[in-house]
Amino acid sequence: MSRRTDRIGEQIRAEVDRVLREEVSDPRIGMRTVTRVDVAPDLSNARIHGSTFEGPNAADPAEMSKGLASAAPYVRRQLARVLPTRRVPELRFEHDPSLSAGAKTLSLLAELEQDAKEQD
Repeated sequence: MSRRTDRIGEQIRAEVDRVLREEVSDPRIGMRTVTRVDVAPDLSNARIHGSTFEGPNAADPAEMSKGLASAAPYVRRQLARVLPTRRVPELRFEHDPSLSAGAKTLSLLAELEQDAKEQD
């Protein structure tokens, strides 16, 4: 990606994260963090990668996808107000398992450390 698409991707990430957190009230979306945005060079579309916090109150991924799809036109209109471009990309939301994978890795490392302490 070029510097321009990187810069626009970062602006999109920050604004989408803010809009989802502060303005969208769909209960299907739940707690979601925007981790990365991949923008096409021609700004025709943007893939928004997001992670959720897993736990007992975690939202159903299928319902979350439906909620994000229904919120996408509103989020895109909000982006049109702040982006310094003529074209606002189509938004596609995708799940990014990095937060849950990181949490699982940390718990496995903690278990290994605990086992090592018990063996000593």
